[in-house]
Amino acid sequence: MTGSDLHTALSPLDIEKIRLDFPILQTRVHGKPLVYFDNAATTQKPIEVIACLDKYYTEYNSNVHRGVHYLSQRATEAYELSRKKLAAYIHASHDHELIFTKGTTNAINLVSNSFGRAFLTAGDEVMISAMEHHSNIVPWQLICEEKGASLKVVPINDKGELDMEAFDQLLTPKVKIVAITYVSNSLGTVNPISTIVQKAHAFGIPVLVDGAQAVQHMPINVQVLDIDFLAFSAHKMYGPTGIGVLYGKEKWLNQMPPFEGGGDMIKTVTFSKTTFNELPFKFEAGTPDISGAIALGAAVDYINGIGIENIAQAEEQLVGYAYERLAAIDGLRFIGEAAHRAGAISFLVKDIHPYDMGELLDQQGIAVRTGHHCTQPLMDLFGIPGTVRASFAFYNTMAEVDQLVAGIEKAAKMLA
Repeated sequence: MTGSDLHTALSPLDIEKIRLDFPILQTRVHGKPLVYFDNAATTQKPIEVIACLDKYYTEYNSNVHRGVHYLSQRATEAYELSRKKLAAYIHASHDHELIFTKGTTNAINLVSNSFGRAFLTAGDEVMISAMEHHSNIVPWQLICEEKGASLKVVPINDKGELDMEAFDQLLTPKVKIVAITYVSNSLGTVNPISTIVQKAHAFGIPVLVDGAQAVQHMPINVQVLDIDFLAFSAHKMYGPTGIGVLYGKEKWLNQMPPFEGGGDMIKTVTFSKTTFNELPFKFEAGTPDISGAIALGAAVDYINGIGIENIAQAEEQLVGYAYERLAAIDGLRFIGEAAHRAGAISFLVKDIHPYDMGELLDQQGIAVRTGHHCTQPLMDLFGIPGTVRASFAFYNTMAEVDQLVAGIEKAAKMLA
């Protein structure tokens, strides 16, 4: 049975039909059909999302929350409807617990800065893990340096899984917040978020989850998981760039000071005193990415139309097939072999530099990511300069995996 036959037999989705929704997948690169395996960096956009952006700018482009005229009210209605869609998507208790940001990085910076100013003092600790993206390392380093706090790092094992015994040892009342990724962008490791939250909450410690590599791959219920903060980006879930979301429990957001000052986050302003707006506007200073927020709502509609459970099932089959096929390549070794994984597979082939492999794959129309993937400390742990990363979306096919395998084998022969 070929990869294509296996896909047809197992997947409930009509992948070939779905692929027609994504115009860029019809592109040719160096004269060859595009095989796009760089979805962890950014996903491609369906026609509905592209059309939504076009419709905003051609039919009702206007600022939100600030006008009584028709265009402004229509823009405001669409903008706030998107917030409701996102709240429902992650099962938030209230719409106003959803704050629009520029993306995951901006959302984490918001929490590190605002939470840090309110709750961190000298001698306190912030806990992260060894597999974090730079955007969940550097903001915490900055606020720890400012406040005289310490950054504690949970180690990982050789498979790229969290050392939960070490987690238990590091988790003390001195820790004021745990900030951890749901899915590693480099390794594909899925972390035990529910267990982490339960352990942290036993000490009264809130948990921020970097969901940038999770919300597009699996159902997430922030109430069931009891997450305190969740950060994610639109462009990794089939939406536009430059827009993202911070979910925060109302009790925390109400205690945190604003991250930025300016329009829309104020209630009253005098030269002697400013009072701040209610949630979520307290954290949304200035004119937002209105079109991006509305188009993110369209992306959520698209995902819901297919079904996140169906997406998770299709991708699980795809990643499993890719793992098996790649494992058969002579000299290929995986970087990260967690038992529970999603989205991405990182590897090296013999002593071939990942950039060389990436360039030769590109010449065959195959897009992968090479380098340290904004996880330099993680690469240092493995003693490598970087990896080749193939990352998957539900519109990818097993036939494309076969092309990737053939491309790697061809490149390896050329570089032997």
